[in-house]
Amino acid sequence: MQRRKLKIEELNRISIEEFKEAEKKPLVVVLDNVRSQHNIGSVFRTSDAFRVAEIILCGITSTPPNVEIHKTALGAEDAVPWRYFEETLSAVEVLKAEGYTVFSIEQAENSISLEDFQPESGKKYAVIFGHEVHGVQQEVVNASHGCIEIPQHGTKHSLNVSVTAGIVIWDFFKHL
Repeated sequence: MQRRKLKIEELNRISIEEFKEAEKKPLVVVLDNVRSQHNIGSVFRTSDAFRVAEIILCGITSTPPNVEIHKTALGAEDAVPWRYFEETLSAVEVLKAEGYTVFSIEQAENSISLEDFQPESGKKYAVIFGHEVHGVQQEVVNASHGCIEIPQHGTKHSLNVSVTAGIVIWDFFKHL
């Protein structure tokens, strides 16, 4: 059986204006000192695909407009709302005050395996992704409501931050 690839105009994508008006998932993505602008752009693009409510960029994480972010975001940085905080801890406190349950995506004592985590309908969530080498800052982990960990069964102990974000955002999307 042959399958013809669809043309872009057949995908029925919404415009940036329609995206801004569309209902979003009750999920905020926080980038804690992510240094690669390509990773940042990739997270914007994934967040656009799954209608994430907002991205919060913290610390050394670059912000749009930025040519390197745009290379992987492909315009998603213009659709997905974002805020910048100098300190990730400040962003966590604001999110908590706004009623979000905050999880660091980190390998930590007593972390919850992503395969066992079930987001509750009606709740708002924020997920924090950390620096490519150092992960989420310990003080941010401490301030979170908990940690979620992606189970891994190979020889490496971590995944690229944009891949991690894709897996976690997809998991929240399918449950919310």
